[in-house]
Amino acid sequence: MSWDVLLMRAPAEVSGMDDLPRDFAPHPIGSLPDALGRLESELPEVDLSDPEWGVIEGPIWSIELNIGREDPLEAVMLHVRGGGDDVLTVILRIGQVLGCRALDTSTGDFLAEGRTEGWRAFQQYRDRVTNKPG
Repeated sequence: MSWDVLLMRAPAEVSGMDDLPRDFAPHPIGSLPDALGRLESELPEVDLSDPEWGVIEGPIWSIELNIGREDPLEAVMLHVRGGGDDVLTVILRIGQVLGCRALDTSTGDFLAEGRTEGWRAFQQYRDRVTNKPG
């Protein structure tokens, strides 16, 4: 079970999907080779041995980057597992590298530094339905 976060281009002034116009269509992130190059150069901890599915391993969490093979790259889905609030800093950094905002797909809100509500709610839900932490 993962917490899913969508990286996409979105205006800075909106706080969530409800603030976007119904006909909103985000601009592409950029060319696939350029996006992969930025990830590799600015996030040396990312494993892109399979460029369609990158991975970043943290001390008690992991992030899978569902990049795909479409060019230009429209969006990246992050599948986050584990625990610890430090993963949010990494998620926001990935978004910064790609020029994107990170959307918590469970709440419909864009993530911001220090806002841990969605991540913590996911962990509580996961622990309750799996009957175990982590």
